[in-house]
Amino acid sequence: MEMPGPTPPSESTRNPLTAGSNLLFLEKQRPLNREDLDRMPPENEKILIVDDEPNIRMILSRHLSKIGYPCTLAENSQRAMDVLETDPHALVITDIRMPGRDGVWLLQALKAKWPDTAVLMITALDDSQIAINCLKLGAYDYLIKPLHLEEVTLATQSALEKRRLVLDNKQYQEDLEAKVVERTAKLQEALAELEINYDHTLEALVAALDAREHETGNHSKRVAQYALLLSDPFEMSNLERLDIYRGAFLHDIGKIGVSDKILLKPGKLTAEEWTEMQRHPSIGFNILKQIGFLDGALKTVVSHHERFDGKGYPKGLHGEEIPLGARIFSVADAFDTMTTDRPYRKALTFPASRDEILRCSGSQFDPKVVEAFLKRTERDWLECQRASRDPHAKK
Repeated sequence: MEMPGPTPPSESTRNPLTAGSNLLFLEKQRPLNREDLDRMPPENEKILIVDDEPNIRMILSRHLSKIGYPCTLAENSQRAMDVLETDPHALVITDIRMPGRDGVWLLQALKAKWPDTAVLMITALDDSQIAINCLKLGAYDYLIKPLHLEEVTLATQSALEKRRLVLDNKQYQEDLEAKVVERTAKLQEALAELEINYDHTLEALVAALDAREHETGNHSKRVAQYALLLSDPFEMSNLERLDIYRGAFLHDIGKIGVSDKILLKPGKLTAEEWTEMQRHPSIGFNILKQIGFLDGALKTVVSHHERFDGKGYPKGLHGEEIPLGARIFSVADAFDTMTTDRPYRKALTFPASRDEILRCSGSQFDPKVVEAFLKRTERDWLECQRASRDPHAKK
């Protein structure tokens, strides 16, 4: 009599990884090796598993937990969103086909709110095109049923490694941008300090030049204040006004290159001496052109002896060919010259100076600048004179 053989195992006693007629998983879970241990994830990389089938949720959770990933389970898309609202997860593994809102809806919803969350899609073979479309919506990858646990491991590790890389790059960019902002601020502070030092140096230089020409006193500062006042009616930026102020203040810096014999000569200059004197605007331009923040002021410095009728120097510019700052300076300079005591005459009164400037409108001076000048009162000019003597006066 033939002895009965061993009874084959029932479905309930088979390995749960291969349970079910639809063969959800194809292989047993192998023991962890050293490579697995070396790739153990950071503790904060939690995984949310979303599937309407409890067996799949349980098997994936058991497998991923054993290789170091804390797992949370959700039976549908809405539950998954509720979990993520209060408990951020690094990776979401979701089935595509679920009752109610499907995995595609979940992918779009969570990417809209938490774009740094990695997503793996689970799909049946006949849903592969949908899964491919999910990649365009931001999913990292998709897994096709029946699932291979080794593939689940590799896809999970790869998705999280990419997420870490993206986050590291983002943090690097943020740190870099913060450093750029910080260093830009420090550079601006250094440039501002350098500019102040330049201003102080130039003020000392101009003061020495004014002292060299004994009759001019505080001429350069007064003219700069007058030019600033005259610039008010014209449409320009604050930087352009500052350029006009600096250009007016530094207008005679080129006289450093003119000999005392010519500069301080009490009598009339010879033709040769006059030619030498006419070089001082160009000399001033060459002295200042290496100082970057004075670029805008150079136009006034090099053109401050041009006339509206084209009879000035060094280039004989005519009308609006002359930079506006130089046209403004021309009126301011003439007004200061007329209202300041000179060795050969006393200062003119304000009304007399006003009449002379009006008489030269259209020849020596730009009529528009003269019009701006005529709108100012004597009190305005007196306040400018006081400001030129105040070392704390604002430009």
